[in-house]
Amino acid sequence: MNWDTSIENFKNYLKLERGLSINSIKSYEFDIVQFKNFIIENKIDESPKKCSKSTVKRYLYKNFSNKNTRSQARSISALKGFFNYLLFEGKINSSPLNDIESPKIENKLPEVLTEDEIKRLISSVKIDSEFGQRNKAIIEVLYGTGIRVSELTELKISNIFFNENIIKVTGKGNRERYVPLGKIASIEIKKYLNAREKLKIDSKFSDILFLNRYGRQLTRSMIFKVINDSSINAGIDKKISPHTLRHSYATHLLKNGADLRTIQLILGHESITTTEIYTHLDTFHLEEVLKKYHPREN
Repeated sequence: MNWDTSIENFKNYLKLERGLSINSIKSYEFDIVQFKNFIIENKIDESPKKCSKSTVKRYLYKNFSNKNTRSQARSISALKGFFNYLLFEGKINSSPLNDIESPKIENKLPEVLTEDEIKRLISSVKIDSEFGQRNKAIIEVLYGTGIRVSELTELKISNIFFNENIIKVTGKGNRERYVPLGKIASIEIKKYLNAREKLKIDSKFSDILFLNRYGRQLTRSMIFKVINDSSINAGIDKKISPHTLRHSYATHLLKNGADLRTIQLILGHESITTTEIYTHLDTFHLEEVLKKYHPREN
């Protein structure tokens, strides 16, 4: 059982059994290959089956001195996943990472726009420009549904149900979910569809909603540019991305009374723990709730 075969089998397991995305699998592979290269470069005669705890510790000690806490935790997580897979498959009797703990990571709170900044962002779009209506619709859909940028680029016209005010998206791990579509976002999509008809559309992308000037699917980097250009035009002094609109969507829902479980389902979070980060974002609002409702504050 050599390293290359084991890594390839692990990647197939992540794809077929765990349903992970290509990017997630590549991330796992990167960290495991780094460990494999360390073993080869240091002429350590250990296969995955015979890998020792001391070798893992040597690798972590040598390679973690110049890595931040988040990178360290990711590497350890990847190695643990790999050896736990071998354990599950009966290839090894115990994992060499059994007693190795990941460093604690401080949760970095995401950047969030205020409701006023969202209005400025949308108003900054030059609607009379060639792709003004498309760009406005993009921002309205990102903020009006909270979907990920990858879900936006893959959004199909056939998965937009205007009468029911919902869209169907495919999220991480190819999991499908239905997301409410707001009234304003719906209106802007319909306006864009009229403009879209003027494009010479590549038949391969005929069902994809948002297209470039060549009638093909937009890239994530293009969506990022749309958001970045709009934020500059709006004079917003924050470093934002398409994901900022997702964070803003969730934060504003919570602020206005939505419960965490509902937000979790809409965002497609596998765990409620991921959604709980939004409870830390608007401390001013939480303080106002305390003053308004707690008997000792009145």
